[in-house]
Amino acid sequence: MRKLHQSRILTVCSTIAIILSLMLTDGNQERVKAEDQVIQEPLTLEVVLQRIYLDGELGEEVTYETIFSLEDLKASYENWQLIDQNEEKIVFQRKVDDISPLLKTNGYFGITGDGTLSIFNGKPETNEVIQSFFQIDIKKLESRKQDELMHGIKIQTKDQYLQVIKTFETYSKAEKK
Repeated sequence: MRKLHQSRILTVCSTIAIILSLMLTDGNQERVKAEDQVIQEPLTLEVVLQRIYLDGELGEEVTYETIFSLEDLKASYENWQLIDQNEEKIVFQRKVDDISPLLKTNGYFGITGDGTLSIFNGKPETNEVIQSFFQIDIKKLESRKQDELMHGIKIQTKDQYLQVIKTFETYSKAEKK
């Protein structure tokens, strides 16, 4: 009887040892899984860089970057404002203290049919308005300035852009209340 009792105790102890062994193995596997999450594979993200120019134009550049850390990516764009992010894409934005490339290549100041100072994509006769400012009192304008606006004033620099607006602001129609 004593041998039978010892045999049962040995069997119970063996069973407990096997169960403990399996539990420890599962625990180690969980630990390995947790470590795998810390050491991740690189991730490729779509990075959208938005530039907002003085003339209101929004330029976008899209690139793809392979990253190991989102914080490192954000640090490399520290002069940009984070606008949006998800698992596939991150969007940064910044204001540019200059006129857009579109204006530099094809922008002209002109006047619309109702007398509004506007910027056109091409000469004013194209009627392709990019940006509008204010109505001008045509009667106050010198004929030379009227001709300039009718034919278009080419925009080449930020300073010229600001100067033309400032010049024609003095001819704007005052709002009546």
